[in-house]
Amino acid sequence: MSALAEARARAALADAGLNSDVTLVPLRSVTNEVWVAGEHIVRMNRRQDHRLEREALLAPFLPRELGYPPVVHYGGEMGADHLIVQRVPGRVLSQCWPQMSVADRQEAVKQLAAMLRALHSFHCPVELPVIDSPPLLSATPEGSPLGPLMAALDEAQHLAHVDPGVMIETRNLVISTAPALEPFSATTMVHGDLHFDNVLWDGRRITALLDFKWARPCPADLELDVFLRYCAFPFLHVAEHYRNQARTADYVDVPFVMADYYPELFSMPRQFDRMRLFSIAYDVRELLLFPPPVSAEQLSDHHPYNRLRRTLGGQSYLDLLAQGASVPA
Repeated sequence: MSALAEARARAALADAGLNSDVTLVPLRSVTNEVWVAGEHIVRMNRRQDHRLEREALLAPFLPRELGYPPVVHYGGEMGADHLIVQRVPGRVLSQCWPQMSVADRQEAVKQLAAMLRALHSFHCPVELPVIDSPPLLSATPEGSPLGPLMAALDEAQHLAHVDPGVMIETRNLVISTAPALEPFSATTMVHGDLHFDNVLWDGRRITALLDFKWARPCPADLELDVFLRYCAFPFLHVAEHYRNQARTADYVDVPFVMADYYPELFSMPRQFDRMRLFSIAYDVRELLLFPPPVSAEQLSDHHPYNRLRRTLGGQSYLDLLAQGASVPA
């Protein structure tokens, strides 16, 4: 990281009343600047949102089973806020996964399932700040959870390089399968970004479930949206320096092992239709955040526009998973 990033971390340590001269070791992260500072971890948020504030408010109330590290300090300002927590033993599970035995992998998923059960029974006692660029499905006491998604589809229909017919077809699919989404109201929490870059493993056990910036009250099975997506395309969810080690072949069995240890997570009526709606909402949101600069044929297969087109064609990772087929890397 840059000297400026290191200076920001040292300023955060000083703001917390901690030793700012400690040796700093950078950790690679997809979204934040992260440093090991002795017995502490310093996370610096460089985005114009409240993600670390949400986590700082939520963390003291999380179930102990999740192993979330104690918060030492939160501070800073919008676009430059920071969160300092105690350091927890373990390495990121996604980095450990390629070298783990089948037995250790199964044990890790078993432990993760137990943690998720605890989280999915948890009612947050504090009001959290609104998520910046929020997900398009929301559990609200009034109105349809599909409202934001339908509005986003109307907006996406007018994007350059987007075929309006694709958006109309997507809208029709959402409307025809909308009843599968009920019930969607919930007061218990989901993690919202469940992949192995947010899990620590010490060689025997999961020591912590981390990064709750997307946590929110929603039906528990919404957790499967990112989790199954990660299992299909792990290389899209990890830090760049070990992306080539995150191989789809290493995750083929993970959804089925999770279903063995947490079957109720997969047992909603019309589960496939629910999952497809979750996936569409995820991809439409990303489509608006990253509009296609060229035609679909010139885009990456993993661009949200092409992901939507595969969903409409019955060729998404969910379709392949439902058929028991492997997802192409």
